[in-house]
Order: sequence, then C-alpha cells, then structure tokens
Amino acid sequence: MREILPALSRWYEAGTPFGLATVVAVSRSAPRGPGAAMAVGPDDEVVGSVSGGCVEGAVFELAKEVVESGQARLQAFGYSDEDAFAVGLTCGGEITLLVRSVSAAVDTSFGEVAASVAEHRPVVVATVIDGPVQRGATLAVWPESVSGSLGSSGLDAAVTADARGELAQGATGRRHYGPHGERREDDVTVFLQSFAPPPRMLVFGAIDFAAAVARIGAFLGYRVTVCDARPVFADPRRFPDGVEVVVDWPHRYLRDTDVDGRTVICVLTHDPKFDVPLLEVALDSPASYIGVMGSRRTHEDRLARLRERGLVETELARLRSPIGLDLGARTPAEVAVSIAAEIVALRWGGSGSPLAETAGAIHRPRLRPV
Repeated sequence: MREILPALSRWYEAGTPFGLATVVAVSRSAPRGPGAAMAVGPDDEVVGSVSGGCVEGAVFELAKEVVESGQARLQAFGYSDEDAFAVGLTCGGEITLLVRSVSAAVDTSFGEVAASVAEHRPVVVATVIDGPVQRGATLAVWPESVSGSLGSSGLDAAVTADARGELAQGATGRRHYGPHGERREDDVTVFLQSFAPPPRMLVFGAIDFAAAVARIGAFLGYRVTVCDARPVFADPRRFPDGVEVVVDWPHRYLRDTDVDGRTVICVLTHDPKFDVPLLEVALDSPASYIGVMGSRRTHEDRLARLRERGLVETELARLRSPIGLDLGARTPAEVAVSIAAEIVALRWGGSGSPLAETAGAIHRPRLRPV
C-alpha cells in the first residue's frame, strides 16, 4: 500500500472514485501477504499488485464493477487444475480480497491516512470485510484520535482498542466481533491494517560499501541513516537521496537514538576504536540484527576486547560477523546484496540455501513485525 499511495492520493484529491483491492487473508503458498493492494483509477490506470500477475486481470474487472455499483465485494482466488484457463493462483495458494470503492464521499478519512503514512505517523485502518454491518466501512485509528465509523459505537470502541494494540506491534490481520463489539462473538470480521513508521537501518562507517548498503536498505523499505565520526567521509553527496547522513561518534549517536525490535544495525568501520564502544551499546539494544564487517581474525580480536569490557557469550552470540551470507561477493554492490540477504533471511526464518535444495513451503509465516 505504501508504494501506491501517491497515485491513490492524487485520485482522491481530484475527487475521482477508484477501486481498491486489498489482500485480507492468505493460505498456503500465496505470493503476496495481507495488506498487499492494487487499485484501478481513472482511464483504467492500474497501480500495485495482489498476486504478482496471476489474477490481476480478473481483479481489474472486479474493481471497475465495484466502482460502478458502489458495493464492496469479498472475493477469493485459489488454484484449480480442472480448467487450465480458470482464473487462479498458479502457486497453489489462496488469497481473499476485499474490493471497495474509495472517494471523499464514502471515505472521509482516506486523505488524512495517506498523509500520515507519507509523514511516517503511525495509523491503523480498520475495514469491515464480512458480517451484518456495512462491508467496506472504515475506521482510522491513530494513537490519540479516531476518524470514521464501522456502524456502532460499541464496535468502534472495541476495534479502536485492538487497533492500537496491533499498531504497537506493527501487525496486520483479521479480528472478529459481535455487531456491537462483543468480544466473544464472531459475526463481524474486521481487517486491521497497520501503517507503522518504516523500520530503521543504521549504517556505521561511511566507507564505499556503506553507499551500496544504504541504497539496498532504502530499496527494502528501511529508513536509512549513515553515521561516521569523520566529516570527510560522512558527506551526503556520497550517498543516495533520502539517506540521512550524520557526523558523530557511532556509540554516542546510537546511545541517543531510538532502537526497536525492527531496527537493523550494520557496522562497517572495522576499527576497534569505533567498533568496540559502538557494539557495547548495540548489544544492549533490542535491535533485530547486528552485522559487523571484518575478517575472521578481526572478529576474534573484537570479541576479546568486548569480553574485557564484561560482555558475556550470550550477548556476543547476537553478532553476525563476518557480515552477510556467503555469496562469493566482491564488489560493494555484491556485498550489499549479501548483507540484505542475511537480513531478509533472519526476518523470515530463511536458511540461505538455494530453494532448489529445500523442501516444503516457499513462503514462511512472518516471524517478526516489519
């Protein structure tokens, strides 16, 4: 959704209704997860994807029908081997889509939601997908305010409480309620889609590899900061647009920076006077990934220095060094790919092995909020 919001905002501000299809449930090896979205706007312009190409043609027609009728639709797509020309997912999974018409007349909160996402302000959009209330009704929930309604004050109150809990975890999924928010009933199904601020990637050491790591980090959706104590290297002109560049001692910057369980830290300095105090702070943080560049010999020296400072083996085991997966990488761009691959594998529980040598599901359940 984040990627297509600029187009959606443009259509919304122009007063043009558009059809918005959102993945609200998946099973087995579905290609896109809950929250993936595709929209059909004026002049049949299409943005986004819900399946990677399998069912987009059918969704295009469905979205146009929904805009014309104004009635939201819930549609499931799965695999069928009975008819080679049937619309379905070739991967063997199943996705369920909510398709609704969006305009200022029917969704007064959409513009504010889009602005919040663009400004990295946390918000949850709750949408009714099934039950004895209006399908497609939305409620936007911020930490301190709400906008819209799902049809009853009781349902709004229950969903608001759950939405704020989901937002704290950066989670997206379905919840079930009674028509008036009853907790032990499941007549109404509501899809809660969290838009938490993007996770952070902190890159320490403004060397040539850092520019490549910053570029691929931004591509993966991270908000990237590069930090180095040396002003001659920490020059914004050496890094991609949108990457924050900070001149400061790494350990001091990290100590004063918010770090959560989605943050990834890449230490590329391989200089003890920077690395050791920085890693002492990093290992005291909840960061999900702490990768450190350097040879095996350098890493052994680094570990000895950290032990001298009182760090124990359970703490040191969190360090991923040498950084990255074994891809045979040589150039800065190739090394950045190996680092990104290790981060993605950690996030999803991947083995790093070739898929041709593995068995079972390709797409694993999400292990941590992103």
